[in-house]
Amino acid sequence: MAAAARVFRGSLFLMSPAAGAKASAAKKAGAAAAAAAVAKKTEAATTKPRLPTGITKPMPVSDEFRRFAGGAPEVARSEAIKLIWAHIKAHGLQNPAKKTEINCDATLKSLFGGRDKVGMLEINRLLNAHFPKN
Repeated sequence: MAAAARVFRGSLFLMSPAAGAKASAAKKAGAAAAAAAVAKKTEAATTKPRLPTGITKPMPVSDEFRRFAGGAPEVARSEAIKLIWAHIKAHGLQNPAKKTEINCDATLKSLFGGRDKVGMLEINRLLNAHFPKN
C-alpha cells in the first residue's frame, strides 16, 4: 500500500490545474473574440459589391468593335479579349503550324487594320485603337 501511495501521489500533482491556468484561459478567450471580430469585419467587407476597375471596367468602344460585340456600347477589355478568342476558336483561325499566329478572316481584318495574320501577343495592342480615350 505504501508503494501504491508513492506512485499515485505524483499523478495527483500532474492532474491538478496549473497556477496560471485561469490567466491563459482568459487570454485564449480574448484571442478567440479578436479572431471572431476580424472574421466579421472581413465578411462585411466581402459582401459589399465592388465596382469594376482596370481591365474589368466597361469602356466605350469604336463602332467597328460595337458591331463585333453585338451592339454593346461599352465593353470591358477583359470581355473584349474573351470575345476575340471565342471568335478565333469558333472559326479555327489559329495557325496549326505556328500556334502563336492567328489567320484573320474578314471580321478580324476589320478589327486589326486589314492585317492577314497577327501574333497572339499583338491582339491587346491592336485592340487599343477600339478603346478611345476621353
